[in-house]
Amino acid sequence: MLYQLYEAQRSLMEPFSDFAQAASKLYGPGAVWGQLPMAQRMAAGYDLLYRLGKDYEKPEFNIKSVKVDGEDVVIQEAVELDKPFCELRRFKRFTDEPHILKTLKSQPVVLIVAPLSGHYATLLRDTVRTMLQDHKVYITDWKNARLVPLSEGEFHLDDYINYVQEFIRRLQAEYGNCHVVSVCQPTVPVLAAVSLMASRGEQLPLTMTMMGGPIDARKSPTAVNNLAMNKSFEWFENNVIYRVPQGFPGEGRRVYPGFLQHTGFVAMNPDRHASSHYDYFKDLIKGDDASAEAHRKFYDEYNAVLDMDADYYLETIRAVFQDFDLVNGTWDVKNPEGELERVHPQDIHSTALLTIEGELDDISGSGQTEAAHSLCTGVADSQREHYEVKGAGHYGIFSGRRWRELVYPKVLRFIAAHDQPQRRADARESLPAEDRIKPERDTAAVAANKNVAARKAVAVAAVKKPAARRK
Repeated sequence: MLYQLYEAQRSLMEPFSDFAQAASKLYGPGAVWGQLPMAQRMAAGYDLLYRLGKDYEKPEFNIKSVKVDGEDVVIQEAVELDKPFCELRRFKRFTDEPHILKTLKSQPVVLIVAPLSGHYATLLRDTVRTMLQDHKVYITDWKNARLVPLSEGEFHLDDYINYVQEFIRRLQAEYGNCHVVSVCQPTVPVLAAVSLMASRGEQLPLTMTMMGGPIDARKSPTAVNNLAMNKSFEWFENNVIYRVPQGFPGEGRRVYPGFLQHTGFVAMNPDRHASSHYDYFKDLIKGDDASAEAHRKFYDEYNAVLDMDADYYLETIRAVFQDFDLVNGTWDVKNPEGELERVHPQDIHSTALLTIEGELDDISGSGQTEAAHSLCTGVADSQREHYEVKGAGHYGIFSGRRWRELVYPKVLRFIAAHDQPQRRADARESLPAEDRIKPERDTAAVAANKNVAARKAVAVAAVKKPAARRK
């Protein structure tokens, strides 16, 4: 009933939120009541009330262009593969400059595996935008479970792992090889996916970069880890799992609702969020548009959450935070054929491994991600690195100044050091947009030259014909 009550409350709040938005504009600069005493304060108060009550939809990546060798390259999003619970999204790069095209063609292919832990993949917007300067980038764009019809079936942790393997094979078939970057939650299923591929003797990604993930959640446990470890499996099943109410495509699906996750996020640092909203109110009064817009951008992303399928969520709690199946060597994963396979990270030999942690990470504690090295014993010492980012919290290792100035150069060098030439078909039609130069537009002079060349070709062909066929 909690989900239904939440939706009823949200529906009741919607008219008041709309009213607050309208009132904010009425008291704004240049508006009807904008010249009244205290108008700016009234506008700021109504604006804050609107943002506290509005519904936050899935944000857009909204990456229109990036700089490559100092030149603007146009970005176009495309869904490469559409699965019931996830889209493999590609960021196509377009250019008409031959020297830039040559650079784009030679750059490594990277699959970014985004977290399925409450927020949308757009949380990694800065990660994607930065990596597009030097890589061909794909990302896992997970779907909101309440929008997935029951007819699509359930979604388990095993399905997540199988999705990752399918995406890796897709890129390998297209380019010959690829690199994988996992941020936070997916470090565990990505390591499992690559381990299973190694045990089967499949081709593996050239590198795995794992950032701030709970490979071994027993090390330096955080508040998030403690909650998952100290509550029983039954507690989670009985207290955070609800069915999607009427009015959504996924009506009746068992999920961990996004609004509960958001409540947990805020509860971790309530004072910080209250202070941030008060600062936003003061910025509006002062007319500090830059600071106010920065607040809006952050909370448009932070407040946009998705529902997770209950089976996936509960199995993650048990396998990663309670039974520690990966580090204990007891994890069996069901493949698409329904067979169980044991996860053996020690079978990985040809994939280089980079782990990254934030010194001040309050979600994945110190040593949790680095633990991947003790599991991947088959990876040579020359093929492995670990990097702790001084002064960085959880989000700082994949977004913001520290990501761009400290972390990304490290990731860039690591991928480049272990990259290999891509093997692909030479046929122009088979190449992605970023690997093709757009056809030249025929100018009048070019068209005239083509006509002259065509007439010469006809004349030469006529001369070469046998005399008997000439008229």
